[in-house]
Amino acid sequence: MQLREVHPSDLDAFFAHQQEPEANLMAAYQARNPADRAVFDHHWNSILNDPNILVRTIEHEGDVVGSILVFDGDMPEINFWTSTKYWGKGLTTSAVDAFLAEYTKRPLTAHVVQDNLGSIKVLERRGFKTVGTEQIFSNARAEVVTENIMQLD
Repeated sequence: MQLREVHPSDLDAFFAHQQEPEANLMAAYQARNPADRAVFDHHWNSILNDPNILVRTIEHEGDVVGSILVFDGDMPEINFWTSTKYWGKGLTTSAVDAFLAEYTKRPLTAHVVQDNLGSIKVLERRGFKTVGTEQIFSNARAEVVTENIMQLD
């Protein structure tokens, strides 16, 4: 596993990952129409051109596995997305470890829907603690869900 800067060709893989129903349910958020490439491209153009966002591609054996980023504002927040075909292989864990070594500003937060046990486990093993919860509407689930607000000091 390696982290690297995002290449324009990675966006095709990120878009394909966004189409995975199980990943959308675990993330609990998505665009209203995840198949709308124009909305996706606009969103990623904003991410890649925002000086307050550090984003990396997660790559394994030449394959684009997912992405990891931090919104570096008053309360920096980490987000990651891994294709379902790479779940359970330790790649997300390795990516988070590598990213936390690169991005050292603390405290760092994460918002994770409560039933996303895989992501919660990855974060807890890195020292994140649940410091609160919030209710959000999930387009992917068409319902209100509870997210854990997690923090690494």
